Amino acid sequence: MFTYTVTNLRVRYADTDQMGYVYYGNYARFYEIGRVESLRSVGVSYKELEASGVMMPVYEMKTRYIRPARYDDLLTVQVSIPHLPGARILFQYEIFNQEGILLNTGETTLVFQRADTGRLCTMPAEWLSKIKPFF
Repeated sequence: MFTYTVTNLRVRYADTDQMGYVYYGNYARFYEIGRVESLRSVGVSYKELEASGVMMPVYEMKTRYIRPARYDDLLTVQVSIPHLPGARILFQYEIFNQEGILLNTGETTLVFQRADTGRLCTMPAEWLSKIKPFF
């Protein structure tokens, strides 16, 4: 299983709603930050992947709100990839505040898709070789 942690993600005022809680839709952005940085940590770049003609659209997202994140909190996003990717890749997330309190859990499933045809494909071998040692 692959794991990675993004730290010191500060909640901005613009991230919050009228109650001072992080607006629920912003958790998808926190997931994306975790996802992109986790892949970058092993040398897989979304930008390079897309330039090679492979896209990664989100197929499914699940989230559970346990406690609210608030303005000025420092968040930690723990990202896991529990299975070696095929045509799909599953990311699991846990979001904690600066006190180590679990605020949110979630997961996203993304698919690998050829940009030219829109057809599903597998993770390109070059990138798969970078993540395979974790499984």
